[in-house]
Amino acid sequence: MARILYIQTSGIDMPERLYAPFVLAMTARATDMDADIYFMIRGVTVVKKGAAEAIQVGNFPKLSEMRDQAIAAGATIYICEQSTQLLGIPRGDFIPEGKVVGALTLNDLAVDADAVMTF
Repeated sequence: MARILYIQTSGIDMPERLYAPFVLAMTARATDMDADIYFMIRGVTVVKKGAAEAIQVGNFPKLSEMRDQAIAAGATIYICEQSTQLLGIPRGDFIPEGKVVGALTLNDLAVDADAVMTF
């Protein structure tokens, strides 16, 4: 099975960039591809509890709805531990579906992926 890795580096200060990994992950899952989304740098702010509920751009649904649909479809959410430390965000502040992981995990995911996209 093909695997796609989406890397989200943009944070809540750039809401128009936040929908893409969720939409693309849902699309990948609908076509029987594995989809992983790795949040790093300011991207970790997107998966803080309550953050996505406050974001809606244009006619799109709230970002939290897109996130929940991607997770329900089978996308895996990874949160960069080093980025959380850089920004001073405690581990318990993130959505429970997200796995806080180290840099080695990103390298492993990238090597195992058939394609990598960054947002």
